[in-house]
Order: sequence, then C-alpha cells, then structure tokens
Amino acid sequence: MTKLAIIPFTVLLETLFLHKSFSGNIKMSLFVMLIGVWIASVTDLQLNAVGTVVSALAIVTTCVGQILTNTIQKKLNVSSTQLLYQSAPFQAAILFVSGPLVDQCLTKQNVFAYPYSPIVLGSIILSCLIAVAVNFSTFLVIGKTSPVTYQVLGHLKTCLVLAFGYTLLHDPFTRRNIIGIMVAILGMGLYSYFSIQETKRNQSVDLSPQVKAKDDAVPLLPGKNLSMNTESHDVRKSDSDSAV
Repeated sequence: MTKLAIIPFTVLLETLFLHKSFSGNIKMSLFVMLIGVWIASVTDLQLNAVGTVVSALAIVTTCVGQILTNTIQKKLNVSSTQLLYQSAPFQAAILFVSGPLVDQCLTKQNVFAYPYSPIVLGSIILSCLIAVAVNFSTFLVIGKTSPVTYQVLGHLKTCLVLAFGYTLLHDPFTRRNIIGIMVAILGMGLYSYFSIQETKRNQSVDLSPQVKAKDDAVPLLPGKNLSMNTESHDVRKSDSDSAV
C-alpha cells in the first residue's frame, strides 16, 4: 500500500511545487500499472494507527528525497556519483546516531549487546556493499530519468519477484496474480511509449527555434547577399563623402 501511494504523491508534489505537467496518457498508464500491481501483490490489508503514521511518513520522505535527488542533479549539473559522495557521509552519520535508538524503542534490545560472530560481521559488510550499489543505481536512474520512472522500475521489480518466485521457488500462484502482472506490464509499456513520445515532442519543440535562427543567420544565396551588402556599403560610403 505504501509503495503504491508513492507515485500519486510524487505526481502531486511535482505538479504543485515544481509546476511539472503530466499528460492524460501518462496518468492513465500509471493508473493501469498501479491497478495491476494492486491485483498482483495486495492480498490482505490491516490498518492500525502506528502503521498508518509510519507509512505516511515513509511516503512523504521517500517522495521528497527522490524529487530533491532529481532536482539537485539537474539544477547544479552534477552527476549521481558526485551527489552520492556529498550526501552519503551525512546520511551515514544520521543513521549511526538514530538507528540504535530506533531499534531500542522498537525491539527493546540494544544493538551493541548482540554477540557479533565473523559470519554476522561478514553478512553486515556484504549488506552494506549491496546498499551502496543500490544507492548508486537509485541516484543514477533518478538523475537520468525522473522519480516517477524510478518508481515504475520498482514496480517492475515487484512483478519480476513474483514471477521468479513462482517459476524458481514454486510459490503459490493464482489467476489473480497472473492477471495483475499482465495488467501491470501493460501499464508499464504504455508509460514507456507515451514518455518516449513526449520526450521526442519536447526535443523537437526545443530545437525548432534554434534551427530557425540558424536558417535566418545563414543566407540562402551567399554571393548575391554579399554583393547586395557591398552595394549598400558603397551607397552609405558615398553618402557620407557627399555629406563631408
């Protein structure tokens, strides 16, 4: 539920604060995709106050963080590696301070009191390396595309996880899951098609004034224009001589 709500909230924030417009085709394709993911992945739903508050905070922070990641890269003209290099130390420091406190509140256990064996430490290091790779890919995809496109890829991952779980691990799979995945894939295909079409249309609109200015700057008949310019220069020169 939380992951499904990220895309609509991202669209809302970008529309209100960044004045970004989404066409009806894009919204329709996103709606189809979300319906498909809902059918395929959401089986039962239980709500409580704490979970609702945590989910709302997760939606807001995720959307704002991804929008800022895209905006900062394009506004300051920095790469994903540069932005990650500048922001990662601050994120690590904040998590190092807040993480144990949150774990203490939720699990009633001290994270530093756990007996860390070499296998556990190796698993933690491997998890950290994977997290670095995930952060790098996240910054790269969001910077090159958009937060909405990144979330679409995330839902594609969900569909692939369900499909591989059925084919490789023989997880229980129902007709509802199959229909949901097919609808979600259809929505993703429509989103990709309409996004490519709009990108091409925007590029053609942006290039048309440059092409027009270039056509105006380059004469069609250089020799004739050169002679006309020479004649006009001679006329102006003769007029100035007569005035003298």
